[in-house]
Amino acid sequence: MTDQQVQPIFILPEGSQRTSGKNAQRTNIMAAKLVAETVRTTLGPKGMDKMLVDSLGDVTVTNDGVTILEEMNIEHPSAKMIVEVAKTQEDEVGDGTTTAVILAGELLKSAERLLDQEIHPTVIAKGYRIAAEKAQDILNRIAENVTEKDDDVLKNIAITAMTGKGAESSKEKLGELAVKAVKQVMDKENGVFIDKDNIKIEKKVGSSVDDSELIQGIAIDKEKVHTGMPRQVKNAKIALIDSAVEVKSTETDAKIQINDPNQMQAFLDQEEKMLKDMVEKVVKSNANVVFCQKGIDDVAQHFLAKKGIYAARRVKKSDMEALARATGGKVITNLDDLSASDLGKAGVVEEVKIGDEDMTLVKECKNPKSVTLLVRGATEHVIDEVKRAVEDAIGDVSAALKNNKVVAGAGSPEIELARDLRKFSESLSGREQLAVQAFADSVEIIPRTLAENAGLDPIDILTELKASHDKGKKWSGIDVFTGKVIDAWAKGVLEPLKIKTQAVSSASEVAIMILRIDDLIASSGGDKAGGMPPGMPPGGMPPGY
Repeated sequence: MTDQQVQPIFILPEGSQRTSGKNAQRTNIMAAKLVAETVRTTLGPKGMDKMLVDSLGDVTVTNDGVTILEEMNIEHPSAKMIVEVAKTQEDEVGDGTTTAVILAGELLKSAERLLDQEIHPTVIAKGYRIAAEKAQDILNRIAENVTEKDDDVLKNIAITAMTGKGAESSKEKLGELAVKAVKQVMDKENGVFIDKDNIKIEKKVGSSVDDSELIQGIAIDKEKVHTGMPRQVKNAKIALIDSAVEVKSTETDAKIQINDPNQMQAFLDQEEKMLKDMVEKVVKSNANVVFCQKGIDDVAQHFLAKKGIYAARRVKKSDMEALARATGGKVITNLDDLSASDLGKAGVVEEVKIGDEDMTLVKECKNPKSVTLLVRGATEHVIDEVKRAVEDAIGDVSAALKNNKVVAGAGSPEIELARDLRKFSESLSGREQLAVQAFADSVEIIPRTLAENAGLDPIDILTELKASHDKGKKWSGIDVFTGKVIDAWAKGVLEPLKIKTQAVSSASEVAIMILRIDDLIASSGGDKAGGMPPGMPPGGMPPGY
């Protein structure tokens, strides 16, 4: 077989792209670094915001890492993996997304330097794995304990979470509300259990952020169904009904023939009687407020209003569940079963006008397991960012109470971690030692970025911080406002340990995964029918084989 007869064999469909070896690694690392660079300027109290405009022209102004990355519509596969780090951090803790992303980007940047020294990716990956495990031990060792009684510590955690965000002007007030809300919904039966969904954050434009309030109960975006109903009901006994207060239509197609007007009247009277009976069942249970998940017939509304009962209809399922948790009532599907023991209780149920919308507030519940944070703000954009900041604060306080561990912020735990990792690296032999040192260098990106974002000289600051930590001051951090080294714990800059441990574990895992990729094969669809690749003659194998 001569050379002229050999035809190229196409393994991949036409239009596929393949990058392999060092090129693939460089491309992946570059993509990840660029993602980290994008959010880097948002870190810390002096971090700046991003304005994102989507394809519909909707504007989002934020410095929340995960929000920025989700709105950016990132295409590159490795960059998407970094976005996943932010999402995991958001789901697990609710804060620290920027930290996790910056750390992942820096780990890859440090790995690139080791790759240039001809160190094999699997060696770097192994070193990173060792360092990440050791980092968890170090962080757990330096953390301080916290309990639900430490109100000041918890409040400082909430305030730290909101510093540098849109809610900063009212962080004291919002911090207090966040701590109150979390402690209210906390369950301590088997260990501490906190479901953040039990804190409903309702945002309403108008007034100022300072006018935000915590409602010991639920705020519902519904108005009373009939003008004749009372606007306010005190000592409310609340019936939660899951079925329609209407006359049911027949399941099968049925036809009723009416021959004279008297029959027609009898039919209407019967329908009215059925509705009246339904209302009577509500009255009999002693309920004076009704929340219905489905519809309430006009006639039933009239009867309810006559009895002085406050009613709202088409309440969302999630709101019904929240009402049950807040008032201690049960959601009833069948009105015949409604009894006084199924009713929820609240101090006041009232209709209020907030901004230009009517809402129903269920307030003054006794020991509610579901509460509402009513967030106010001047414009839609302001209120959205305040809501994100409050969510971060709630996430942080919850994480601190679940794990009972807290560290100071301001870059202090990272410097301590880097210092201990360097010491630990000296006990290792082999090339993994270099990878552990690279990991330690990477961790310092957090205090370095805090300094850069505040317009300070990062080299001077890091040198000062290291000197302070060498003297045994483990909570020495940066005061970005004065440029001085401070005791972050004494200043009340506190964060839950979970932010740090989660950021280190997710960032190192994704960095290791990206490092191990040496081939990037991107299909463009090509020959989807599964036929012959281009260049192949019909009939199977080319001649000469």
